[in-house]
Amino acid sequence: MEVLVLREGVHRLPLDRYESELRSRLDDHTVVRAHTPEEERRAVATAEVVTGPRFDESLLDRADELRLFACVYAGYGHLPMEAFTEAGVAVTSAAGVHAPNASEHAVGAILAFSRRFHEAARADTWQPFNPGEVAGSTVAIVGLGAIGEAVARRLEPFDVTTLGVRRRPEEGGPTDEVVGPEALHDVLARTDYLVLCCPLTDETRGLIGSEELRTLPTDAVVVNIARGAVVETDALVAALRSGAIGGAVLDVTDPEPLPREHPLWEFDEVLVTPHTAGATPRYYERLSDIVAGNVERLADGRPLRNRVDGGESD
Repeated sequence: MEVLVLREGVHRLPLDRYESELRSRLDDHTVVRAHTPEEERRAVATAEVVTGPRFDESLLDRADELRLFACVYAGYGHLPMEAFTEAGVAVTSAAGVHAPNASEHAVGAILAFSRRFHEAARADTWQPFNPGEVAGSTVAIVGLGAIGEAVARRLEPFDVTTLGVRRRPEEGGPTDEVVGPEALHDVLARTDYLVLCCPLTDETRGLIGSEELRTLPTDAVVVNIARGAVVETDALVAALRSGAIGGAVLDVTDPEPLPREHPLWEFDEVLVTPHTAGATPRYYERLSDIVAGNVERLADGRPLRNRVDGGESD
């Protein structure tokens, strides 16, 4: 099979690394990399698999052999899904590729706030402060996909209670308790650290608003590694200003990038990282495991891993 790597990379990683990782796994297939728009238009005509962060719908008119678009992001809401369906092209995502690094980001955020690193980092003189302990605290994890489960597993040695919230609680998970969205407020009332790692959907947009923030204990910390719009920004600003919560660690914001003049920059108890929870030097290595595996599955007629277009998946 012919696999086309589009010219756009991710996380500022050199794209030749992705090409190399795929080649090393696909000895029996042809991997082609496009460097220009013209090369993409030319190569897509014969490619059976195309991989990249996004896909120009106009390329479908040329993609006579295309059977699979392997998105290099976990999210796929930006893709022309209807056009893919009409063309009979399967779509897969990179779900799971972020789990190790994103979960470390979340655990690091919890530890940083517990030990008050953010206060020490901002001090310009020797100033005593009162660090806490993570042990004995309660961590709520909203979203028990690959990232949420990885967060829970990495917290196991820290002697904390973990509460998981997921759309289908009957599927269980590695947290001490698993509940559905209807029990969100019951969970929030018991939470010291709230970790958001759910996808952005119609149901999760604005999931954490003024009512939810009011339910949290006043020393609770919100850690958002999901999407900025999962939290209502104005409500978060109001809660911070009033002291309704203890702080926030935001890898994602709404809007994003966060404007220089935005009030979230004003709070000492807020840490903002520039959407880097998903970044890792091993991104292409893990991604290639998924994509190369699906090339082999496609060639053998087996169900695809991470299929997101409603077709048969594994």
